[in-house]
Amino acid sequence: MLTGGPLDVLTGDYLAELTMLILGRDRLKDPDLGYARTFLRQLEEGLGLAHERGVRIVTNAGGLHPAGLAAAVRALAAKVGVPVTVAHVEGDDLTARHEGALTANAYLGGAGITACLRAGADVVVTGRVTDAALVSGPAAWWFDWSPEDHDRLAGAVVAGHVLECGTQATGGNYSFFTAHDVRRPGFPLAEISPDGSAVITKHPGTGGVVSAGTVTAQLLYETQGPRYLGPDVTARLDTVRLTDDGPDRVRISGVRGEAPPPTLKVGVTRIGGWRNEVVFVLTGLDVEAKAELVRAQLADALEGVADARWTLARTDHADADTEETASALLRLVLRDPSADRVGRALTSAAVELALGSYPGFHVTAPPGPAQPYGVFASTSVPATQVPHTAVLPDGTHLQIPAPPTAPSTGPGEPAAPSAGPAEPTAPSASPAFEARGSGGGAPEGVGGAAPAVSGAGPRETVRAPLGLLAGARSGDKGGDANVGVWVATGPAWDWLRDTLTVELFRSLLPETRGLTVLRHELPGLRALNFTVTGILGDGVASGHRFDPQAKALGEWLRARHLDIPVHLLPPPEGTGT
Repeated sequence: MLTGGPLDVLTGDYLAELTMLILGRDRLKDPDLGYARTFLRQLEEGLGLAHERGVRIVTNAGGLHPAGLAAAVRALAAKVGVPVTVAHVEGDDLTARHEGALTANAYLGGAGITACLRAGADVVVTGRVTDAALVSGPAAWWFDWSPEDHDRLAGAVVAGHVLECGTQATGGNYSFFTAHDVRRPGFPLAEISPDGSAVITKHPGTGGVVSAGTVTAQLLYETQGPRYLGPDVTARLDTVRLTDDGPDRVRISGVRGEAPPPTLKVGVTRIGGWRNEVVFVLTGLDVEAKAELVRAQLADALEGVADARWTLARTDHADADTEETASALLRLVLRDPSADRVGRALTSAAVELALGSYPGFHVTAPPGPAQPYGVFASTSVPATQVPHTAVLPDGTHLQIPAPPTAPSTGPGEPAAPSAGPAEPTAPSASPAFEARGSGGGAPEGVGGAAPAVSGAGPRETVRAPLGLLAGARSGDKGGDANVGVWVATGPAWDWLRDTLTVELFRSLLPETRGLTVLRHELPGLRALNFTVTGILGDGVASGHRFDPQAKALGEWLRARHLDIPVHLLPPPEGTGT
């Protein structure tokens, strides 16, 4: 980023829910730790170049100990002979208020970062701020925005949300990745304007792609309703408008902002207990019977274990030409408050079945000791009760007042669908697609014709994966997951909006049945956003699911089959149309 082209501020996002737990365990071992030490190794290479080019650096790598990292940065600067000023933001650590917590941190906004930059800091280190604050804080400094500039701040927050996961905005983890060369995607950057609008782009010559599709995918990542609540402003995602601004350039405009809520989110991590697992390999015939035998043989050993979960993944294929593709995986995951109860003795008992269980018995790894696991929960605290503090380069401690809050100003006017080109198209089905059958998915007849238009009757449909038409992006928020689904054209949006109901969503993803599922429409992005409450249990660190962060939940949805109007799908390859 420093060598690829012009840059005013370089940001680095190092924190996630799992990271906070890891840093919390570091702090238990050494009170002087608790920050992302990898940042220092990276900074040693680039600090001189950043100073030479006048680039400010803003990072949340301070984690649980921003003052400690700020001191380490000063020591590094002295070591390499680069005269930079360093400031930090603190006050987010509320662990002392939460008995038994490993960490408890409020999500601060960007105002402390703004104050540090106004005081002349070259490097600003923070603890737990919102990811988007790393962008909105510098933007407010650059343009001298006030806390009441809600629309401008909301635009910068949306830009920050697009940037926060790096190359996810430039083709990484993108549903339609086969349409572009994304082997080495470059990092995104935002050209922010005084009115809060922004162009998302990347340095010339870097890999990947910036398109309406890649930006939409990231906008839907780990969000919930149309109101994107933040400590500085509430950004209205249903007002976002994306337009093509040239090759690898997408303009974000029209973002409306409202006053922030009166409370701040607090992320709390705790040690939840002890965890262990064994994965049995079941090869060839009678897979279900082999799995049942192992379960029966271990039933006595598992008595008294707080939580023992079996999962059979049928990765095997009939008449397979390799042993691996002839095999299924039976996974046993154990959790308990006692390390001894799920320790090596229990996993050894599983392996000791080797000579008296199913034919072909083996496991993927030798028995191991129990490991601690964490749980994540979120709560809230009045913003006025959090000592948001900017520690300026001269050591001054500046208290940052909570911004004024107000009730919602109403739903506002949603933006029209993007006027940019329909982008991108999905790969088409093979000629043998229909002959393969649906492989499950929605019941026959679900999906069906597009909404009727004047002078047109029902249209022909084909049984096909949803992903031939729609992209998706999913992720975690504590124990909840979100799945954003979008399409590229107006007719496809009309069909998606009317077809993909909560009931159909649950039908396509049976693991969501019995859970609360909320659906929100974002017509300006031609997108639906689903929030699934509780599907991840106690969060990523608890290892509750096969996919503990729900990263692939959207791709599972795209792989499910339903009846889709033929005219909405891309033409088969080789048709010349």
